[in-house]
Amino acid sequence: MTPFIPNEIILYSGDVPRSTAFWEKVLGVTATETFGDDFSFFAFDGGFMLGIQNKDEISPAPQPAWGGFEICLADTDNETVNRLYTEWKEAGIELLDEPADQGFGYTFVAVDPDGHRLRVCATDPSAG
Repeated sequence: MTPFIPNEIILYSGDVPRSTAFWEKVLGVTATETFGDDFSFFAFDGGFMLGIQNKDEISPAPQPAWGGFEICLADTDNETVNRLYTEWKEAGIELLDEPADQGFGYTFVAVDPDGHRLRVCATDPSAG
């Protein structure tokens, strides 16, 4: 079978400009390009992209409820977990929990304006 290597995640949004502003704040970068109220994207080194798509402008229409998934920053350390938690809390980002050791790593979870989960985790490689 031909290898399939994903290079983009697209998040569906009810308000693309609001979500774009949120992701700009969280990522600390400006969107690479925006297309009115319908789409924006962030391009990263290595070719990976994060897209924000108007949920009403995509075909086929997305399901009304998404399955459970997270966007995760796992290549970090405990100090960065704590720093990001404090910065995001001060910025008014919705946080679902405080940093804690959960066996697989030291972590916390936040959500974007559309309810997509973001996990920051200093993964413990010995927890396998």
